[in-house]
Amino acid sequence: MSSEGDGARATRRRGTELEAAILRATWDELTAVGYARLSMEGVAERAQTGKQVLYRRWRNRAELVLAAARHRFTAIADDIPDTGDLREDVLALLRRMVRRFSDFGPDLVHGLMAEAGDLGPEVREIMTGVMGTILERAARRGEIRIEAVNRRITTLPADLLRHEMLLTKDPIPEAAIIEIVDEVFLPLIRARGERPPV
Repeated sequence: MSSEGDGARATRRRGTELEAAILRATWDELTAVGYARLSMEGVAERAQTGKQVLYRRWRNRAELVLAAARHRFTAIADDIPDTGDLREDVLALLRRMVRRFSDFGPDLVHGLMAEAGDLGPEVREIMTGVMGTILERAARRGEIRIEAVNRRITTLPADLLRHEMLLTKDPIPEAAIIEIVDEVFLPLIRARGERPPV
């Protein structure tokens, strides 16, 4: 009988069934041992498969854990806020990020941030795309001049919130979210919007 790898089961699982089992095992292992102690070997053993099966799908534990988190929770990019107002959209997005911080827990968030370099560039582009959509909608409503917004400004709210998350294990207060939007992001957007096009 053929095997899945060095930890084969009697009944071979394939495709989505196998992947779902691995992702569930990853989350269970994360809950049991924490991010720092999580290993591909431990996940493979819990999933009753071989670690090479994992490495064929995910290059490292950061990618595996992120996939497990996405399997468990709805992705922020799948439900981009659209309130009809730029301020409210950005506040809603940051609040979702804070809820995700709470769902994941600081151990996981800090672990993934520390290993962000192990994640592919497409992962880092997700929030850029989400904010880009919010800003494009605001531009169509006449709230901003999209040409005045560069990449750094586009990612600024999420970057500042991630910085808050990195520095704490406590819940992020609502006041911090409002400060990022009202005292940093929107004034910067408005100041650039007042400049004549180059």
